[in-house]
Amino acid sequence: MEFDTVIHDGTVVTANEICKADVGIRDGRIVALAEQISGGANRIDAGSRLVVPGGIEAHAHIAQESSAGIMGADDYFSGSVSAAFGGNSTFIPFAAQHRGQSIDDVLATYDARAARSVLDYSYHLIVTDPTPEVLSDQLPRAFRRGITSFKVFMTYDLMNIGDGGMLDIMTVAKRHGAMTMVHAENNDMVKWMNARLAAAGLTAPKYHAVSRPELAEEEAINRAISLSKLIDAPLFIVHVSTAGGAAIVQREKLSGARIYAETCPQYLALTRDDLDKPGMEGAKFVCSPPLRDIQTQEALWHHVSMGTFETVSSDHAPYRYDETGKFMNGPDIPYPKIANGMPGIAARLPYLFSEGVLKGRITLQQFVALSATNAARTFGVTRKGSIAPGLDADIAIWNPELSRRMTLADQHDNMDYTPFEGIEMIGVPEIVMNRGNIIVKNGALRAKEGQGHFVHRSPVDMSARSGHLAKELDPELNFGAEIRP
Repeated sequence: MEFDTVIHDGTVVTANEICKADVGIRDGRIVALAEQISGGANRIDAGSRLVVPGGIEAHAHIAQESSAGIMGADDYFSGSVSAAFGGNSTFIPFAAQHRGQSIDDVLATYDARAARSVLDYSYHLIVTDPTPEVLSDQLPRAFRRGITSFKVFMTYDLMNIGDGGMLDIMTVAKRHGAMTMVHAENNDMVKWMNARLAAAGLTAPKYHAVSRPELAEEEAINRAISLSKLIDAPLFIVHVSTAGGAAIVQREKLSGARIYAETCPQYLALTRDDLDKPGMEGAKFVCSPPLRDIQTQEALWHHVSMGTFETVSSDHAPYRYDETGKFMNGPDIPYPKIANGMPGIAARLPYLFSEGVLKGRITLQQFVALSATNAARTFGVTRKGSIAPGLDADIAIWNPELSRRMTLADQHDNMDYTPFEGIEMIGVPEIVMNRGNIIVKNGALRAKEGQGHFVHRSPVDMSARSGHLAKELDPELNFGAEIRP
């Protein structure tokens, strides 16, 4: 058998196994895995380093306007380059519909933007205007294109579609085998807190943490899950930031409900104290849900290790610390007017490896599951996420011993700061491959702008969860009424 590339003398890690093996690649696919493979037009000596699937970043905001009209700093070139330096081979940013837009126009816009990507990509659709035409025609058409996940919001007045709108979206998603993602915070609780803080003149960045209570997330997670269980539709809870919210997810998953979830590195690495910096420095750490405390960090790490979360995703939202980003509304503004989000797409996997694997919180196999395999399974990326014959040769070779302190220069994005500045990391992805092509090697970009491909994703496989049948929708218990979501 002839190979385009052979990776030899590596330790191959999947979500289930660790073994010494060589990897044979042809036409962008993995075609062989064996103790020793000879030949290969290009031979890569892994030097006993770790050979893992390239990461799949499943939560990032790239070339996306916020509901307030603020464009993030990263386009699909810089954002994909940053992701690649962080050990990723694929990413799934959001394509955001705003009120009055058709889904067709949204996808045409993002297709043009994504053409610059160096990585393979897909989109999660953000739906904020679920008109009858959107529900009956436009979302099913997007699904046929291979876009099999839709995101909705329970907060922000310009994004929140209400409980009824969520039921409508989840019904369409279930019918077509798609996943609904939800930003779960109680909008009225947040607005009530904002009004009280404003009345007291408490508007510094640190009060952002106070304005979005843990209970606001926990109530909304519980409500979102209840809505999904009513119609037995799959639901993915994004950026869980509280111990109580994680416990609700764990409970419902154990009951068999079709619930999935993620947390993010910022909730594991940073705390609300980072918002309490001199002047407006705390604005760098404004994100929603907000950063919590040390006790919550410990609880979230426990849930990461116990399998509560499918992924640890970056929620990369790159707003610069200047008038184009955080301070678009002015330099000395109250916290609700600060652009909401922080960067982290390149830091996600190095942080998870260093603080997770090397500190004994998770195993190497869990690292692979959290970084790639679970995202592939959850979001229908069927040709990626593991190292096995027939899959795309999306591979990262990690040096597990090389240490560095995180700096802005390491991120390779369009930002002017990183919230992880100065944190010591051990473990670096030295070579990253996408479909057999080296895109990063030893700190240098090898990819060309626009070489990424759109990934047509498959319907979500729900067979591993028993689901939930509400009594009121069971004809044997509801007087024979046929109520079909």
